[in-house]
Amino acid sequence: MTTTEPRLFDVESLRTEFPILQTRINGDIPLVYLDNAASTQRPQQVIDTITVAYEQQYANVHRGIHWLSELSTDLFENARESVQRLLNARRSSEIIFTSGTTASINLVARSWGDANLKVGDEILLSEMEHHSNLVPWQQLALRTGCRLRFLPVTDDGLLDLETLDELLTDRTRLVSIVAISNVLGTINPIKMLVQRAHAAGALILIDAAQSAPHEPIDVQDLDADFLAFSGHKMLGPSGVGVLHGREAILEEMPPFLGGGSMIHRVTLEGFEVADLPSKFEAGTPPIVSALGLATAIDYLNQVGFDAILQYEQQLTEKAHQLLTDIDGLRILGPSPGQKGGIVSFVVDGVQANDLAMMLDEQGIAVRAGHHCAMPLHARLGVSASLRASFYFYNTTEEVEKLADGVKRALRLFRR
Repeated sequence: MTTTEPRLFDVESLRTEFPILQTRINGDIPLVYLDNAASTQRPQQVIDTITVAYEQQYANVHRGIHWLSELSTDLFENARESVQRLLNARRSSEIIFTSGTTASINLVARSWGDANLKVGDEILLSEMEHHSNLVPWQQLALRTGCRLRFLPVTDDGLLDLETLDELLTDRTRLVSIVAISNVLGTINPIKMLVQRAHAAGALILIDAAQSAPHEPIDVQDLDADFLAFSGHKMLGPSGVGVLHGREAILEEMPPFLGGGSMIHRVTLEGFEVADLPSKFEAGTPPIVSALGLATAIDYLNQVGFDAILQYEQQLTEKAHQLLTDIDGLRILGPSPGQKGGIVSFVVDGVQANDLAMMLDEQGIAVRAGHHCAMPLHARLGVSASLRASFYFYNTTEEVEKLADGVKRALRLFRR
């Protein structure tokens, strides 16, 4: 893990480094941004990195022999090493740059899945998965005839681990599970699931889209086979994500996309595949986005993941305290001690979209809908929910504004 010295955690000082948080809307109302599970905002340092890259450093990487290409290549590979340090990966060749978590999971499904799965094989998922960790496996099942099985979710939003012995069998080839639910905020027992998957002879993929921005990850300690996350959910640019894979497994996997960069040699008769990580990075990679992600990682390391986790826990507890006092409001998922900085809720007799629009008029940005988790909402018996999701730059005052905003909106609805 990185040894960057953390800075003093001062939320008001940190907020000044995020230009968009100074925005005022709807007649000079301060913006309250509580949609961080969808995408976070960026500090000036990340914005500056992107600007400087395009103004002074940009060229295509790896193939050029001129000075600018070599500079861009060095910066791009340095960014890969930043991700390696973030995850404590064994080597940088285990870090594959993709466009995001969705692309990372699809890469595994198309490459490892198509090459290894057949009729009779099983993949174990859960009922709380994001569509991006569900649809690629459904597509794989259609192509190969493998079967999908699902860990149930309890009424209080936890994985029903009592069913694990029944569902995890010698037919299970892969477990693919979310570390933190994007709807419920539930923190799943990932290390235990890794151990159980391996004991059953299965590989495991961790969807870390909602965990990588908020907590330290050590892939060597975790011992997962694959791990995926997105840059835009952790202060980085959109369009860049990461797949970490165990080197021996990546070496055996066929390339998913074909074209430039992923080849060593091409003739009219065929091609030879390049070494890792180029093997899985066909075409021009997300060069500038990767540089922005590296700066975002540096920034998060300076703030300190332990401080981030502790502070967001306080915000979540405050939100639970204030929202549970509202008549007719029901929070989905577990108690604050079992979840990250996500609070999804429904209100009796009020559509989530209508309430979200009323909050938006008060300058409060939240997410309404199924949050790309339709099966989970069906399991919970609701068609949509309202989601407030926190990051370290949010404040207790903003949580109070959320609760007051819901109360104000409900008074109007109930007149």
